[in-house]
Amino acid sequence: MLLSWLAGLGTGLVLLHFLQRLLLPYFWDDFWFLLKVVSYGLQVEMCKRRGRLDTVLEKFLRHTKRQPRKPFIIHEGQVYTYQDVDKRSNRVARAFLSHSSLKKGDVVALLMSNEPDFVHVWFGLAKLGCVVAFLNSNVRAHSLLHCIRTCEPRALVVGADLLGTVEEILASLPKDVSVWGLKDSVPQGIISLKQKLSTSSDEPVPHSHHAVSSLTSTCLYIFTSGTTGLPKAAVISQLQVLKGSAGLWAFGCTADDVVYITLPLYHSSAALLGIGGCVALGATCVLKKKFSASQFWSDCKKYNVTVFQYIGELCRYLCKQPKREGEKCHQVRLAVGNGLRSDVWIQFLDRYGNIKMCEFYGATEGNICFMNHTGKIGSVGRTNFFYKLFFSFDLIKYDFQNDEPMRNEQNWCSRVKKGEPGLLISRVNKKNPFFGYAGSYRHTKNKLLFDVFKKGDVYFNTGDLMVQDQENFLYFWDRIGDTFRWKGENVATTEVADVIGMLDFIQETNVYGVAVSGYEGKAGMASIILKPNKSLNLEEFYEQVVTSLPSYACPRFLRIQEKMETTGTFKLQKFQLVEEGFNPLKISDPLYIIDNLKKSYVPLTQELYEQIILGEVKL
Repeated sequence: MLLSWLAGLGTGLVLLHFLQRLLLPYFWDDFWFLLKVVSYGLQVEMCKRRGRLDTVLEKFLRHTKRQPRKPFIIHEGQVYTYQDVDKRSNRVARAFLSHSSLKKGDVVALLMSNEPDFVHVWFGLAKLGCVVAFLNSNVRAHSLLHCIRTCEPRALVVGADLLGTVEEILASLPKDVSVWGLKDSVPQGIISLKQKLSTSSDEPVPHSHHAVSSLTSTCLYIFTSGTTGLPKAAVISQLQVLKGSAGLWAFGCTADDVVYITLPLYHSSAALLGIGGCVALGATCVLKKKFSASQFWSDCKKYNVTVFQYIGELCRYLCKQPKREGEKCHQVRLAVGNGLRSDVWIQFLDRYGNIKMCEFYGATEGNICFMNHTGKIGSVGRTNFFYKLFFSFDLIKYDFQNDEPMRNEQNWCSRVKKGEPGLLISRVNKKNPFFGYAGSYRHTKNKLLFDVFKKGDVYFNTGDLMVQDQENFLYFWDRIGDTFRWKGENVATTEVADVIGMLDFIQETNVYGVAVSGYEGKAGMASIILKPNKSLNLEEFYEQVVTSLPSYACPRFLRIQEKMETTGTFKLQKFQLVEEGFNPLKISDPLYIIDNLKKSYVPLTQELYEQIILGEVKL
C-alpha cells in the first residue's frame, strides 16, 4: 500500500514537473532571481530599522579594514589597493577641509576622464558629505556652462587633460565657484589640487562628516539628456546608488571577479554598476581610460578579467576586429550591459566563446529596471506576476504623428497588446519614487505623466518604446521625444538645433536620428530651412557644429528643405523625416554628409549612400 502510494506520488511529481516545464518554463528562474532581489531589499530595510544606514562608502570603508592590500583599481599596469584608494581619498578630503570652506551638503562638480583620481576625488568628497556632480568630459562651451550652472556647485575639480576645456569658459563661470586642477602647473584662476594633496594628511576625517540620516538624501548628480532639451542633472539618492551597486551581485558576480570597465565613469553604468558594484562585492576593477577594440582581449588576458561591462556598440566593434588565433582563450565568464542587438549577440558568442551576456534596462534617473537573468538573446529582461507586485509598469499606446501618448475619449491612456510596441511608463509611489532633476521643477514635471489610467495616478515616462512578447520577455524597440542614441551616448536634438540656429543663414532647424544599417542607435541628421536671400555655407556649418558639440552629437547628415511640417500641437514633425531617412533616391531635397577630412559637408550621392549601407564608408 505504502509502495503504491509512493509510486503514485512520484508519478504525480514527475507529471507536475513536466507540466511546469511545458506551461511555465521560466518559473523557477524567475522565482529564485526575484527572491535574490527581494532579499537584498529586505537587508537594506533591516539596516534602516536598526538605525544603520549602509551606504556604498560605508561598504568601501569596511572592505578597506578587511582586505587593505587587495587590489581595488588596476589602471595602465599600476595597482591601487583598497588601502591606497582610502588614503588617497583621505588626502582629498583633508585638502578641501584645509583650503576651502566646503561643508556637508555642498555640491562639487567633477570633470575628469577615466583615471584612479576620479574615484579618489569622488570618494574624498563623499567623506566630507558633499554631493558630487559628474560632468560629461565630451561636453564643452555653452553646454558645459549650462551643466555647471544647473547643479550650482561650490567647486569644480578638473582633470589635468581637461584643463584646456575649462580655461575656455573660465571667465564665464559663476564667481562663487572655485576651480581646482589635478596638475602642478595650472592656468591663472585655477587652484592646484595636486599641490595641496602632496602636503595633506592621509588620516581619516571624522565619521560625522559623511554620516547619512536618510537613504533618500542626494548622493550624486549624473547628467542625462532625458527626452527633452539640454542635459539635466538627475538627482541620484543614496538608495539609488545602493540599488545600482547591487547589479553585479544580482547577475552572479563575486568578490573573486576582476571587472573590466572601459565605459566613461561620468555615466551611471560605469560609476554605479561598475565601481559601486566592485565596492559592494569587495572585488577588483581594471579601469581603462578609453575603450580600445584592438587592446580589449589582450587586456582581459593580461589582468585575468572575468567580467566586463559593455554597451552594444562595444561588442559590435569587437566583432569587427580582424580574427586571431585563440580568441576563446580567456577567463571572461560574464558581460553586463545594455543595447546589444540580437545579431551582434549571436556573432559575439560564436566568436568569443561561452560568455553569459547579462543584458539589463534602466534609465539613470528612472524608477524601473529590467534584468535578463535567463540569457534570452535580444531581450532586456522579463516580467511576471511576482515582478509586477514590486514594480508597477505598463506599456501604453503612442501617437507617433503627434509625438505623445494616445488618450481615448475619456482622456485615459490605453495599454498595448502583447507583441505591440508601447511607451514604457512606471508608477511613481513611495515604494518606487522618482527623485527628478536639479533646478527648475519644470524639468521633473516634464518627465511625468498624470491621470494615466485614473484620476491622481502619476507615472514616470521613460521615453522608450518596448515590446512584450507572449512569454513576457521585454525588448527595446525605439526612443521617442527629442533624443536619440549614437555611439553609446544620448543626443539631445534641442541642444543640436540651438547650436545650428546660431548661424546667420539658418531660419529653421529640425534635428532627428536616422537608422543606419550595421550601426547601433541612430545617426544624427539635421533638416534646415535657409533664410531668404541667404546661401548655405557648408564649411561654416561644419565649423559651428564640431567646435560647439561633442563629436557624437554632430549631425552626420544634412537636408535642405523649403518648408517644414508641424504636428497638431505645433511641434516640428519628425516622424516622416525619420521614415524617409537619408536615401537620395527617396528624397528630392539636397542631401549632404559630414566629411572630416575636408572639414565640411559634401553632397550625399547615391554611390556614397550605397558605400555607407555596405559598411565601406564609416560614420
